[in-house]
Amino acid sequence: MNSTRIKQIKTVLIYAAILGLGLGVGRIATKVPQWLTPAYVEGNFQSYYPDASTKVVLYGTKTCPYCQLTRDYLSEHNIPYADVDVSHAGKGQQDYRSFGETAVPVILIGNRRITGFKLPVIEAALDQLKPAARR
Repeated sequence: MNSTRIKQIKTVLIYAAILGLGLGVGRIATKVPQWLTPAYVEGNFQSYYPDASTKVVLYGTKTCPYCQLTRDYLSEHNIPYADVDVSHAGKGQQDYRSFGETAVPVILIGNRRITGFKLPVIEAALDQLKPAARR
């Protein structure tokens, strides 16, 4: 091989490495926000519960598949909850907007607000409620 051909191969390999590195960084960079976002937000959400016996509120839409997964999970485990459709104007939509969220479902469980269907986080929040129910 002549030296010109070797330089061309080196150049192509360098560009391929740069492209691969750029794609890798780009792929990882899209995941960084979810790594930095807490699994839930703690707060006093009592004013959002319709009554004293309701400890779970689901803010979602009828067309959201993750909202439906949440409904199915809660129903299968016999967990009473208030289902608030945020696609219609009214108090539910106002409450949802007050959270500053842009995604559904938003689930209130006790003193935790969970955005998205995060089963381990939902289960942990529900477990947190159990000791309070025994008192």
